[in-house]
Amino acid sequence: MFDLIAKSLPRLCDGTVVTIWLTVLSVSIGLCMAVPMSLALVAKNRMVRWPVTAFTFYFRGTPLLVQIFLIYFGSGQFRAVLDGAGLWLFFRDAYFCAVLALALNHAGYAAEILRGGIMGVAHGEIEAARACGMSGAKLYRRIIMPIAFRLAWPAYTNEVVFMLQATSLVSIVTVMDLTGQARSIASRTYAIYEMYVTAAIFYLVLVYVLLYCFRRVEKRISAHLHARATPVATA
Repeated sequence: MFDLIAKSLPRLCDGTVVTIWLTVLSVSIGLCMAVPMSLALVAKNRMVRWPVTAFTFYFRGTPLLVQIFLIYFGSGQFRAVLDGAGLWLFFRDAYFCAVLALALNHAGYAAEILRGGIMGVAHGEIEAARACGMSGAKLYRRIIMPIAFRLAWPAYTNEVVFMLQATSLVSIVTVMDLTGQARSIASRTYAIYEMYVTAAIFYLVLVYVLLYCFRRVEKRISAHLHARATPVATA
């Protein structure tokens, strides 16, 4: 058993690298989409708010696996259109479709998390910023969004962890991530228990390394909340 696991480690490590890159790309792209979407969700204009609401409603309300299937397998029905637009080169690639599906799904959840953070900003802090002459984009850039990110960080940490775990679904569309490599080795050697337990250990390490990094960031951005009050000397 241990000999088989040792021989399989190089392939599992290769799959782990693919899993990490899938997570980094999907989270980065999804977050870039989520920031303006969260602003649209709190907009007073319905024409701005409703399209984003529909987007988050769909991507939060349907299974990620179905979304992956629709993008990877479903895009073939529109090959003529995609080919005419020069996009079929991308959509025929399983890796691109996997990143796109994961990024869109992450954007839907992250936008709602950031919306909650924006709504949680104390009204008094906004009024104080306005009293100092801030308004519009400057108010959001310097006051609202930094506070919203700090408030939303714990929930966003959980979402990134879920996204890391969700990358295991992309093996269904032939992307050889950690789960894909484990399944390939297991189907060839019939060592199902050994391979999937080893893959689970890899995922555990990845998750707790990720949690450690995010908690360090959380501690840094919330340092003022954890600082101890300086004792006052008494005569």
